[in-house]
Amino acid sequence: MFDGIQRRVVSLWFPRLASDRVLRQRPIEGPFALTLKQKNANRIYCLNTAATQQGLYKGMPYADARAFCPNLQSQMAQPEQDQRFLQRLRRWATRYCPWVGLEGADGLVMDVTGSAHLFGGEAAMLTDIRMRLMRAGISAQIGLADTRGAAWALAHYGEGVAPSGEALAALTALPVAALRIEDNISITLQRLGLRSIGDLAGAARGPLTRRFGPSLLLRLDQALGTQPEEISPHAEPPHYAARMTLPEPIGLLSDVMAGVERLLVQLCAKLKTHEVGARGLCITLRRVDQERQQVDLRLARPLRDPQRILPLFERGLGEIDAGFGIDQLRLEATQVEALSVQQISHVADGGKDKLDDLISRLGTRIGLENIQRFLPADSHIPERSFITAPTAYSEPASGWSTPQPRPICLFAPEPIAGHGSQPPKRFRWRRIPFTTGRATGPERIMPEWWLEDDNWRSGMRDYWRVETTQGRRLWLFYTPQNPGWFVQGEFA
Repeated sequence: MFDGIQRRVVSLWFPRLASDRVLRQRPIEGPFALTLKQKNANRIYCLNTAATQQGLYKGMPYADARAFCPNLQSQMAQPEQDQRFLQRLRRWATRYCPWVGLEGADGLVMDVTGSAHLFGGEAAMLTDIRMRLMRAGISAQIGLADTRGAAWALAHYGEGVAPSGEALAALTALPVAALRIEDNISITLQRLGLRSIGDLAGAARGPLTRRFGPSLLLRLDQALGTQPEEISPHAEPPHYAARMTLPEPIGLLSDVMAGVERLLVQLCAKLKTHEVGARGLCITLRRVDQERQQVDLRLARPLRDPQRILPLFERGLGEIDAGFGIDQLRLEATQVEALSVQQISHVADGGKDKLDDLISRLGTRIGLENIQRFLPADSHIPERSFITAPTAYSEPASGWSTPQPRPICLFAPEPIAGHGSQPPKRFRWRRIPFTTGRATGPERIMPEWWLEDDNWRSGMRDYWRVETTQGRRLWLFYTPQNPGWFVQGEFA
């Protein structure tokens, strides 16, 4: 509260935030709902007005909703996209006041103390908010009061304005659920005959505290203004970008690289301040004819060292058509990640840095996802004992734990002629005759019964390491249930 000024709070509730977001991009006539898997069932997550008029409601099983409303159109909900949309609404709401915070997953709270007169008064400001949201296709319910709790109650249950100093009079007729209390407490209060906020305010406080604890009366006091409740504005996330406008157009690659170097120094200093590194960068070059060209760079590891990043831009910038000259450069970190603090040492070890830079250079040509490494997997089946993962988005394993050596080359089993449980003395593989010089084994591997794999339906396998007199070191196995010999790998 400012000195001599009564605090005023606006609560905005968007009851159909998720469906409004989708329908703004792709309008649909008739009933529409978003669904989400909850409690092992596909349920209604959010729905439009037409669906509500058909008797559908939030949390209803989707199968029941289709039975009630056969013409219902639907798609899967994306709660993370809804939260990004709510963040954009929060930034939009700062046009009315600087103090705007989030109110749950579908609302905003605004401290408009001292700013309503800039829009012609409270009534004119609320009308402007409502009309702008309506034109944007967003349904909202608005409450205005002296306290955050009273404004929330009016937005959700009354949608109105509580005159200054008259919070109790505005809230008297509203149900006790408007105090932001738990559902079980609200149901118990109604069973006791305390159905409205007015009934609760007139009841004895001692028995209520003993029965429900201090939280119930705290919510009541916050709504009536006898207990303070702060509004914390949501901090803007840091924006990692730097821009340079040139007095004269440039066109030489060396000049462009010099400009990018200056921007990198500024950007990396900001990254250092927030202890993050850039994983993706984008340089935008504006020509004198207002044409813009972009060069994107994806890094194998988050970096904030200008000297390591700058050479990685050279290939992309060399393909830019400068036209009649470039007069503006803009560098932005499109993806950032936390960068752990590193111990400073007098021993220089740049081997890993050089490998990361090499992966970044190759990734600009063939894509970072196409540079992969092998990682161990928790399985004793040879084909399932490893996985492949992009090198840029994984760390090498500290060590492979295998009971017996494994061949460096593994392929699908290839049958060979042989009899008995001992490796054949002579056999032909890939049209080449071989003679067994030494055999080591067997190593028995049982199938993983919980997985369906046609290659292991023959049962267990006995693996042998066979050194041939021709110099080849092969990995053979024998299947006792269905007698047969196969080659599956070759050692280096």
